[in-house]
Amino acid sequence: MSFSKRSKVNILKKLMELYRTLMQIGNDLDKIRQTLGRIEKRQLVARAPVKFLDHEYQVYSQWGEDGLIQHILSRVNVADRIFVEFGVEKYTESNTRFLLINDNWSGLVIDGSAENINHIKNDPIYWKYNLKAECSFIDSQNINNIIKRNGISGDIGLLSIDVDGNDYYIFESIDVISPRIIVCEYNSLWGDNLSVSVPYDPLFVRGNAHYSSLYFGASINALTNLAAKKGYSLVGSNSIGANIFFVRNDLLAEIEVVTPKEVYVQCKFRQSRGPSGELTFLNFAESLSLLADMDLMDVENGKLHKIRDLLVG
Repeated sequence: MSFSKRSKVNILKKLMELYRTLMQIGNDLDKIRQTLGRIEKRQLVARAPVKFLDHEYQVYSQWGEDGLIQHILSRVNVADRIFVEFGVEKYTESNTRFLLINDNWSGLVIDGSAENINHIKNDPIYWKYNLKAECSFIDSQNINNIIKRNGISGDIGLLSIDVDGNDYYIFESIDVISPRIIVCEYNSLWGDNLSVSVPYDPLFVRGNAHYSSLYFGASINALTNLAAKKGYSLVGSNSIGANIFFVRNDLLAEIEVVTPKEVYVQCKFRQSRGPSGELTFLNFAESLSLLADMDLMDVENGKLHKIRDLLVG
């Protein structure tokens, strides 16, 4: 079957109309998503929950971080509504997108993938809001320069750290900004009492370090001790066992401080991969056994230990 030139033009027009319709549906769904987030926020305020985790809700965050951040902001005054977030991928699922859209914050997002950064720059949010996106592979030596060259320094609202690897060492090195709130990913596999992290490697990539993608990051205790040295206190964790929240000590008047043991959550999500990249759905104990011969660094004394000696009973 052959098509005339006119038929091809008509088909192309219909495809373009379909594309525009699908894009509009996507935009409309996004607006509904934002509205539901605002409704959830108002309902929580009216209900006055008494527990930190009662404030969890998800708009753009991977889990309930959107609601927990809004809760902290209701008790912590932020003068400069600026954020820095790295490890954002395409920025469709992040800890700061709701701040950008709902609360009109400004900020910088960083990811090591040029494809991801191009996606962000072609998202309508990039012209609708004051957002900067930079493609950089972050390490402890370059993070301050990346932030500073994007015009951000000093007192800012929020920092979100999630690089699936060198999180501890990057957090440790940041001194060009003084965030009022910090959100940081921890690895629940490393327990609630050890101060450990994967050893520092400036070229660390989670999937390359171990095929399972389970070998990454630092323990909740290591990150909490580091935060304390930098003038921050732990105020909570999300219910899934992935992210913890810190508030700068000079802003703690209305915020309860907690210990790692009080808020640690043994993760239930099963994200383990096999050698060919397939999901293997290992549970917590099986995951630790798989990693038994890998090293963890005691960040307090700099000594390396096998995971089997620390965590596999």
